[in-house]
Amino acid sequence: MNSTYWHQKFSIGSYSFPRFIGAPLDSITDSPLRQLVRQFSTDELLYTEMRHVGSVAADKDGLRTVRFEQWERPLSYQIAANSIDYIDSAIDRIIAAGVDIVDLNVGCPARNVIGSGCGSALMADLPRLECILKHLRKKLSIPLTIKIRAGFKEYNAVEVALCAQECGVDALAIHPRLQTQKFEGRPDYSVAAQVKKALQIPVLLSGNVVNWPTARMAYEATGVDGFLIGRGLWGRPWKLKELREYSQGRIYAITRKEILACALDHLRRMLAYYGPKGLFIFRKHVPFYIAGMQGAGDIRTQLVSLECADRVEAYLHELYASVE
Repeated sequence: MNSTYWHQKFSIGSYSFPRFIGAPLDSITDSPLRQLVRQFSTDELLYTEMRHVGSVAADKDGLRTVRFEQWERPLSYQIAANSIDYIDSAIDRIIAAGVDIVDLNVGCPARNVIGSGCGSALMADLPRLECILKHLRKKLSIPLTIKIRAGFKEYNAVEVALCAQECGVDALAIHPRLQTQKFEGRPDYSVAAQVKKALQIPVLLSGNVVNWPTARMAYEATGVDGFLIGRGLWGRPWKLKELREYSQGRIYAITRKEILACALDHLRRMLAYYGPKGLFIFRKHVPFYIAGMQGAGDIRTQLVSLECADRVEAYLHELYASVE
């Protein structure tokens, strides 16, 4: 393996990025979380949550689908589509908002997504996928990427990847499980290695890379160009920095006080972005911020039972003051 690999960046179009990337994770990697990630990692590529082109096209003021801060960039906007309908108006709105890359989701395994012919269902319909990719390539002047799986019901990742490359896609990410496997079982890194060997464009890996040992193992098994970190970012906005530091031979540690400061910052950003309902959306992040604390179960119960944002903030301040 390349001994200088971890000290180099990889390229998508004219852009260069560090090896670790903030992956799309629905209802998790939203604008508030990406803003927190930027407090730790300034130049890593981040993905938005997936949005169907029809939703983007219908969102005339953009407040539901293309609302983010410019300093969240470099940013890849992930779309879902089952035809070329709505693509032109959606892309116009996305580009006007200011993004660096557009990514087509060809990997989501969710029933409602594949039921509409989007996500990983496209892996079983190459003529439809080819039509969408060619239309996107013609429409876009910025890089176009896709995210795929090992296959839909059957393995065909290499065939799909070669089709994408032929259509002018600039990079490809693969989650090496079938749609039927969802997120269960071990990802088949040999499939990712086959895709990497077959393509000339950069290949990124998604799936089960949560720390430095798993990242190093995944690289040795696949030779891919970069790694999408999704679940590892949940409640850990410092994760990309942690991985980058370890990859450079440095130790990274975050204190309990710093973690609670992140939680407070996250709550405030949630409220600023979503309004009052931000408090309830924030609850899904609470277990990660308090994991490992003495009495974590009781703390979690208390935090998720409070229905006033001021009281939750006050309680987090008390926790912050109580730790070294």
